[in-house]
Amino acid sequence: MSIEIRNVKKVFPIKNSTIEVLKNVDLKISDGEILSIVGGSGCGKSTLLRIISGLDNATDGEVIIDGKKVDGSSKKDIGVVFQEPRLFPWSTVEKNIEFGITDKLTKEEKKERVKYYIDLVGLTGFEKALPHQLSGGMQQRVNIARSLINEPKALLLDEPFGALDAFTKINLQNEVLKIWEQKKTTLIIVTHDIDEAIYMGNRVVVMSSKPGVVKKEIPVELPRKRNRTGTDFAYIRRKIYKEFFEETEELAEYVI
Repeated sequence: MSIEIRNVKKVFPIKNSTIEVLKNVDLKISDGEILSIVGGSGCGKSTLLRIISGLDNATDGEVIIDGKKVDGSSKKDIGVVFQEPRLFPWSTVEKNIEFGITDKLTKEEKKERVKYYIDLVGLTGFEKALPHQLSGGMQQRVNIARSLINEPKALLLDEPFGALDAFTKINLQNEVLKIWEQKKTTLIIVTHDIDEAIYMGNRVVVMSSKPGVVKKEIPVELPRKRNRTGTDFAYIRRKIYKEFFEETEELAEYVI
């Protein structure tokens, strides 16, 4: 799925005034690309994802998906993974995943599809487990499987690993990349974690805030199997940090 964001603007009313959250955002995401979006709190990253997914409307501008303007019918082709899994506590793993199905399937077809995605995210053997019996990482695997259950052409991930410990985060990053290698689904990942953005993305978009604009697009010209401690990785990391701290060179030297 190719996605084009054209001059998108978003304004929210606040009491007797308004606040401009996004201003003149233009982006093109190729079919099968992994795009990482980084920026500080309040730069409109999550708002942009909601507009792309059709969960919210732009005040101005438009989103074009595979040559067509986003409307209600586009939603079924886009999966969204939020930071919080938002699972039903009374339902098992398989029932939580099955709940996401909107396609018209027979009972047997639903069962087969749920099993496929349980296997895909590495939860085989936990089909009957309840959410409270799962770790945070396993709950997020359920969340990812539920977002994939309708076999979307694009998957939008909004800080999907932000609440997880470092080891679980790295494992899930690798799991998502394995899924991408199989499915070649277009991925857009919003994150505060610069290393995560570089590790996963083919390209990193840096956003500045108040209002949110695209400040810089940085290509990640690294092999898919990436070494986080390598010099090439560090070079890209430094470029991104400089976009954040370019006005304070001393701070930039400290944090890199």
